[in-house]
Amino acid sequence: MGKGGEDYGKREKNDFESQNQADTFPAWAKEVKECEEKYEVNREFGLSSADVEKRLKIHGYNELEKHEGVSIFKLILDQFNDTLVRILLAAAIISFVLAWYDGEEGGEMEITAFVEPLVIFLILIVNAIVGIWQESNAEKALEALKEIQSEHASVTRDRKKCSNLPAKELVPGDIVELRVGDKVPADMRVLNLISSTLRVEQGSLTGESEAVSKTAKPVAESTDIQGKKCMVFAGTTVVNGNCICLVTETGMNTEIGKVHSQIHEAAQNEEDTPLKKKLNEFGEVLTILIGIVCALVWLINVKYFLTWEYVDGWPKNFKFSFEKCTYYFEIAVALAVAAIPEGLPAVITTCLALGTRKMAQKNALVRKLPSVETLGCTTVICSDKTGTLTTNQMAVSKLVAMGSRVGALRSFNVEGTTYSPFDGKIEDWPVGLMDSNLQMIAKIAAVCNDAGVEQSGNHYVAGGLPTEAALKVMVEKMGFPGGLDNESSSVHEDVLACCRLWNTMEQRIATLEFDRERKSMGVIVNSSSGKKSLLVKGAVENLLDRSTSIQLLDGSVVTLDQSSKDLILQNLHKMSTSALRCLGFAYKEGLSEFETYNGDEDHPAHHLLLEPRNYSSIESNLTFVGLAGLRDPPRKEVRQAIEDCKAAGIRVMVITGDNKNTAEAICHEIGVFGPYDDISSKSLTGREFMGHPDKKTHLRQSGGLLFSRAEPRHKQEIVRLLKEDGEVVAMTGDGVNDAPALKLADIGIAMGIAGTEVAKEASDMVLADDNFSTIVAAVGEGRSIYNNMKAFIRYMISSNIGEVASIFLTAALGIPEGMIPVQLLWVNLVTDGPPATALGFNPPDGDIMKKPPRKSDDSLITAWILFRYLVIGLYVGMATVGVFIIWYTHHTFMGIDLSGDGHSLVTYSQLANWGQCESWKDFSVSPFTAGSQVFNFDANPCEYFRSGKIKASTLSLTVLVAIEMFNSLNALSEDCSLVRMPPWVNPWLLLAMSVSFGLHFLILYVPFLAQVFGIVPLSLNEWVLVLAVALPVILIDEVLKFVGRCTSGWRHSGSRRPSKHKAE
Repeated sequence: MGKGGEDYGKREKNDFESQNQADTFPAWAKEVKECEEKYEVNREFGLSSADVEKRLKIHGYNELEKHEGVSIFKLILDQFNDTLVRILLAAAIISFVLAWYDGEEGGEMEITAFVEPLVIFLILIVNAIVGIWQESNAEKALEALKEIQSEHASVTRDRKKCSNLPAKELVPGDIVELRVGDKVPADMRVLNLISSTLRVEQGSLTGESEAVSKTAKPVAESTDIQGKKCMVFAGTTVVNGNCICLVTETGMNTEIGKVHSQIHEAAQNEEDTPLKKKLNEFGEVLTILIGIVCALVWLINVKYFLTWEYVDGWPKNFKFSFEKCTYYFEIAVALAVAAIPEGLPAVITTCLALGTRKMAQKNALVRKLPSVETLGCTTVICSDKTGTLTTNQMAVSKLVAMGSRVGALRSFNVEGTTYSPFDGKIEDWPVGLMDSNLQMIAKIAAVCNDAGVEQSGNHYVAGGLPTEAALKVMVEKMGFPGGLDNESSSVHEDVLACCRLWNTMEQRIATLEFDRERKSMGVIVNSSSGKKSLLVKGAVENLLDRSTSIQLLDGSVVTLDQSSKDLILQNLHKMSTSALRCLGFAYKEGLSEFETYNGDEDHPAHHLLLEPRNYSSIESNLTFVGLAGLRDPPRKEVRQAIEDCKAAGIRVMVITGDNKNTAEAICHEIGVFGPYDDISSKSLTGREFMGHPDKKTHLRQSGGLLFSRAEPRHKQEIVRLLKEDGEVVAMTGDGVNDAPALKLADIGIAMGIAGTEVAKEASDMVLADDNFSTIVAAVGEGRSIYNNMKAFIRYMISSNIGEVASIFLTAALGIPEGMIPVQLLWVNLVTDGPPATALGFNPPDGDIMKKPPRKSDDSLITAWILFRYLVIGLYVGMATVGVFIIWYTHHTFMGIDLSGDGHSLVTYSQLANWGQCESWKDFSVSPFTAGSQVFNFDANPCEYFRSGKIKASTLSLTVLVAIEMFNSLNALSEDCSLVRMPPWVNPWLLLAMSVSFGLHFLILYVPFLAQVFGIVPLSLNEWVLVLAVALPVILIDEVLKFVGRCTSGWRHSGSRRPSKHKAE
């Protein structure tokens, strides 16, 4: 119920309200008089101003509530509700404090120390901004819903008619007049029809494929929303007729208000995507591992900053070195920086963004980045029928005409699924040689018709009733007698050229409007021959009852006998069971009372036309000429797309507001059900499903399922139960009624052309071409993206484990610190970034859509993959620490001369105990060169292990970069050898490796950058050493891949556990 203003928002308790709230009055099941008495109103006078004032205070304004959004402060806090982000934040704060503490010393280290925390803070800020921007868009679906509401209404109050009252001021009990084109302002009970018929387009709310006829007659109280023929609902549109209505519900109590509440509720219950859950789990494991490794580093090195003596068996005389404690605390922070893949959030975002670009090229517009990956593990697609599996455009699919003799009928299949006259043709059609019977059918379909078709961009749209527009398209496909057909250039210039020619020949002078009693529409025409004729179309049974003859192929007219009537009815039944909506065509000549009528209001015959009760007698003694079967046809590509879904292990469930027979016929046609399947247990109405004793068991059936006459709450319940059962649900839809389920599903997919703005705003993805098969292509892309993300996560984590191993070994061996935190941050963010991003371009596997979907709870890192990470990581650690030790202890290694810079050698024992250097006697070292710099240690030889480690540190960093570049080649495939999948299958990766090496060269050979990162240039021989140490990582992983391929059978069979619902 609307909040209204300050005055009207506050409710006052009285009898009217308590009755209304205790039990909703079923106006659809009550007679008109009872409704007027209940709402205390007379349709002639309307409500009084006093009544309106009182009811406004009770019910509030007729508008949808504006739910308060999440505060910006909470949005900011939510961005840090992530394990990896919290670890990064802690590392940044500690680094900043340590940098501040070290800053008192001044000099160059001060700049270097602050780079690390500032870069981490920058990453966190950018990440938070992106997250806030995405989440602030979440509630736009509710705003779009408000645009559907009518702005004004024509109301009777105080015995006066107000034609422009703001719709938000309507209250229950108001008397409203609706006309053609009006948007219904509230939920209302039809009191009486002013025109003979009233039709309302309510498909966006109920899912029905065509406009619904309304009546003032009550229906059963238990009737579902589609069956409430005497009710009109807020947000729907009147397409034919006008009427007087009584407002029964306003604001949030309307059907559209309930949808609003459901969207809001679904938005509150949005869950994390499968990828985010996995990354959070990974972050938690990483936290534990970092904690363990940091504790081990401290325990190993506690002897350096805390010493004691044993006196009488008890530890005494404790000595604590704050400086050394701080140093090892910095090592622990460096270890945390090394363990966290800082670049991972950025690389994942980049990969998902690249995925969205690829999908956009395939007409799938992704609105929320994580949806790209979620698509890959979709197990169930819940699809709306109307406008998704079908075109939401009525089309004639079968035409039945009279034969050359009594007892013979001709049947023509009509191709095409859209309003385009050039979409398909009529099979076995006598182009340009239409006989008299076919000409009469074309004439009636073209002239007894108020619709239009026009081109809008690349597609065609109907104006007026969809069934009538479909008949006009059929006429264009029939062509025109004498050779004008739909291939002629004039037809391309004028979409409805044939229809216009028929209307030129047959001048309409009067219309007998359709009504629900006789179920037909007729027009009186003045034909080119000068005679008056009556052309009629309508329900086949009704036309046959009023027909006395039939027209044969050659135009001759014979009496309609019982056998001919039975034959026509047999064809009608056959077409109806195929979910075709059938319309018959008939005509009448010799209209004696209209012989001189030309539309003049003073003519005596004009008075006959003013009374609709006369129409049945005018439309009597008809000559029946044929019938057409129409339907909302399935899209051509849908059948293959559903076959692809079955091959990919994805179940398709159709959930529609349309009637059961029509939906079942479409499901058979598109392959959701097989031609001989027993569907009695697979096809239920929404109400039958809600009353099912075991809903989950029903949903677990293999193969496709159908739910017809479904309301928004039914769709939500189905999606909710599927998600509870561990399924990853993609829900498609285009209407307002689909929005809550779109919001609730793991992936909400809206239609771009036919979809309402509400559906689009509630969705995660929009199909630009409204094509179901685009979803299947998007699922394949999602699977490919997930595989690629696993590739770069595999690459980045193995590299990070290598960094952790390097720092751990450094601390465990007691040698000087090989790499400072800012260097590790550079590797993680900049050097690793381009190859990791390039792995997102890995080509998809050929059988990617032949495999079943992965489970959403499948581990991102299996035990085998973790073992491989540890082996590779251990080698990375040994290589980076090893090259550091080699420089200090060897002048040659594997035949490579390293003595060119003139550095002094020390023993491994001296290197491992460098902290005791001050106590060594006669220890001296020679100066060495690095590029243009000379490092001299005459003043303090022990500086050789501090500032003098710059060359060894540079070698360690360069080995780490080189190994990670070669390791990126290992990540091209999880198990496939580089021999079978060579590096050039992904040229982007080779380019990225070049960029990363180029960036490393930049910081090595640009003096200012080298100073910031604490490194020096390397000689040619030193580069040879780097490559010799780095290349073996490829051979090691090739061996591991070979073992993986040999053991994949038993590993996968052992990991296959029964799914959640089977276990139950």
